[in-house]
Amino acid sequence: MLDSDLAVLYGVETKVLNQAVKRNSGRFPLDFMFECEIDELVDLRSQFVTANRLSDWNFMRRRKPLVFTECGVAMLSSVLKSERAIQMNISIMRVFVKLRSFLAMETSQEDKLDKLEKNTNKLFKIVFERMDSISEIVEIKLPSKRKKIGLKDDPEK
Repeated sequence: MLDSDLAVLYGVETKVLNQAVKRNSGRFPLDFMFECEIDELVDLRSQFVTANRLSDWNFMRRRKPLVFTECGVAMLSSVLKSERAIQMNISIMRVFVKLRSFLAMETSQEDKLDKLEKNTNKLFKIVFERMDSISEIVEIKLPSKRKKIGLKDDPEK
């Protein structure tokens, strides 16, 4: 998420958010937060039809925007001191706990399905082996003089 979007979410100015990040830079490694490059901004701005031409001076900012990963968002909410940031931090932690429980539930369901599939494969293997052994023992006896079924070519027959 962009720093400006997170600032709105946390109810602070973008400048205040960036200052908090700068003061606590040790809490934001590269996998938590990074600075946008020009080509990434081009991709981002191309999503907006009415955006002005891209240049270094028309971002209406002095610095490139900061982008936060999900871990960075969680860390950011613990760095900011506003009441809203505290509530957001609590909400984020609850969401992470729920996601983890859903993931654990999904993993257990996958394990159950795998076990069921293995057992079913074993059963089918046994059934087919038994059918093969029975077909070897039992001889299929067909009557030697059968009446032909279907349309007859010659009406006199």
